[in-house]
Amino acid sequence: MNHFEYRDGELFVEDVPIARIAEQVGTPFYCYSTATLARHYRVLREGLGDLDALICFAVKANSNIALIRTLGLMGAGADVVSEGEMRRALAAGIPPERIVFSGVGKTRAELAMALDTDILQINVESEPELRLLNDMALERGKKAVIGLRVNPDVDAHTHAKITTGRKENKFGIEWTRAPDILRLAHSLPGIQLASIAIHIGSQLTELAPFRAAFLKLRELVESLKKEGIVVPRLDLGGGLGVPYEATRNEMPPLPADYGALVKEVFGKSGHSLLLEPGRLLAGNAGTLISQVLFVKKGESRNFVICDAAMNDLVRPAMYDAHHDIRAVSEPAAGSEYAPFDVVGPVCETGDTFARQRPLPPLAEGDLIAFATAGAYGATMSSTYNSRPLVPEVLVKGDQFAVVRARPTYEQMFSLESVPEWVEQS
Repeated sequence: MNHFEYRDGELFVEDVPIARIAEQVGTPFYCYSTATLARHYRVLREGLGDLDALICFAVKANSNIALIRTLGLMGAGADVVSEGEMRRALAAGIPPERIVFSGVGKTRAELAMALDTDILQINVESEPELRLLNDMALERGKKAVIGLRVNPDVDAHTHAKITTGRKENKFGIEWTRAPDILRLAHSLPGIQLASIAIHIGSQLTELAPFRAAFLKLRELVESLKKEGIVVPRLDLGGGLGVPYEATRNEMPPLPADYGALVKEVFGKSGHSLLLEPGRLLAGNAGTLISQVLFVKKGESRNFVICDAAMNDLVRPAMYDAHHDIRAVSEPAAGSEYAPFDVVGPVCETGDTFARQRPLPPLAEGDLIAFATAGAYGATMSSTYNSRPLVPEVLVKGDQFAVVRARPTYEQMFSLESVPEWVEQS
């Protein structure tokens, strides 16, 4: 469920007409619904019942400080994968004790910040990282609180570029080596082994891969317990998918069903749990609004050319991802739909949002909305073709505010400089 719906022929976000935001902010822009974001958090939390579980929002999905703070005020923590994301979480008011630092390639400086900030745990993903962290902790006279991420070699049945739990993926400790590395972590004087972590991929649309990974994790934990190695927490990662196509027959499992699985496998284990959802919370809470520049008709193809581009929303170009496209002005009953390629102005054929997508009649100046763009939209955007980053707008009820402004060209260029020797030549 989301809070983007037609009222009196116009698309609203909560109680604000999107056209009103476009008039004040200009297009393209991202628009987020506080009510949708909050609802998705509550539904997941309720699905977990009385489990001792901390939901840490995966900041990589949407790193806007206002959104992170909104979730933090509801009790969420943050799963971060860089120093920048850690600083964003802290700036948003997330307490260090609710921050988990994941990622396969942390730098020494990033590890130092995590240690000095006393975050909840650092998810270690390799033996070299483990040994480095041990040395750095001993230098500080403390223990590094870690989760050791293991790779369960489970096929998530998702896009190849976002699967993370197969043995050929770069993430985590290979399953066959996991017991030995866990024993090593348990023995190191600068390490406090607090958790075992897994994460098998993103946009999963079935529960079977979760079940397979969870059962392998439970078996590993039980075998280590027999050796006297006991961890208080288990980090189950994230990955539950969201529906991107309104007409799609196969729907991802409901958070309640996911929660039931977690309770079934771990409900009696005595562990506290960490979950790291990103897309599940933010995906349907956001949309990208764009304006039609031209409708270009040809003999073989018709094109809707809009002012948003692949640098604003790269998922279709990178993953062949589908986003439903809606006219902001509701099509009249009985409108005749026709197939169009929806494209942006970037000088690449890959700058295509949809091919042969049935759309209602559109004209120059019309607004369109790319649905389910709240996750991996703005965070993956760039200034390719020297196009400014687009604004982000947060709506709550009948109020809206720009939570990331569109930079001016002068602000963009201010990061660059010309050496004297270039000027002299």
